[in-house]
Amino acid sequence: MTNIAIAVSFCVVAIIHLLPIVGVVGAEKPKALYGLSTSDPGIELLMRHRSVLFGILGLLFGAAALVPALTVTALLAGLASVVWFLELAWMMADYGDGIRKIVIAGYVALAALAVAAVTMAVA
Repeated sequence: MTNIAIAVSFCVVAIIHLLPIVGVVGAEKPKALYGLSTSDPGIELLMRHRSVLFGILGLLFGAAALVPALTVTALLAGLASVVWFLELAWMMADYGDGIRKIVIAGYVALAALAVAAVTMAVA
């Protein structure tokens, strides 16, 4: 049962991190995902790169759901990514409705990672 809880937790985090991968294909996707304009080519490059990095993390979380040997690595990477994002969002506080959805997804990911961490600790 504990393996199932860990796998489900990592699947939730994987889905959250894989959703932005569509931003790699063009500038209109970040606008749809985050409510941001990417008229600046530099911002578009950074947003597309962010999509790639999130895809890599999402694949790690998905793999950790299937390969128990990856769970500690995935947990540490996930906590580092999610906690820092939420800390930065908290410091900024005024980031608009589009980003607010992403912050909420960050809290969902943090809760899923917490479930995985607690489950791993008691197993």
